[in-house]
Amino acid sequence: HVDEPSPEVDWASGAVVLATEARDWPEEGRVRRAGVSSFGISGTNAHVIVEEAPEAEAEPATEPEVPAPSFASDVVPWVLSGKSVAALRGQAERLWGWLAGDAGSAASLADVGWSLASSRAALEDRAVVLGDHVPGLSAVAGGVPAAGVVSGREVGGKT
Repeated sequence: HVDEPSPEVDWASGAVVLATEARDWPEEGRVRRAGVSSFGISGTNAHVIVEEAPEAEAEPATEPEVPAPSFASDVVPWVLSGKSVAALRGQAERLWGWLAGDAGSAASLADVGWSLASSRAALEDRAVVLGDHVPGLSAVAGGVPAAGVVSGREVGGKT
């Protein structure tokens, strides 16, 4: 936007250069900065300092690996209940038989655990099977204590 350089500036010394066309901005091992001034005819002056943008981080070549949901490898509780100890044992036996069969072997342990906890009534006699479900269900069905099995009876009262 300059037709003629100002006679008020010593252009011959080389300390200040009038940019009349686009040119490369050399890299000198540090952040590049420049001051830009504008002087209005009415006496208004403006000055801004500009700095080069930081280098962009490289985009990953592949999608980041998303870990499997934690329940896929962690212990999934299976909650059982019955109106009596006999009913609780019967439910454990039926579930054990289903799990040992073809349909049960293909089932998602997390889905079964979710369904048992969210879609069934919580009756008086209860058991929770953690870890290896086949021996746990067998223990509940047989009424014997086992690792990973917690059982008991609801205690009534107000909370």
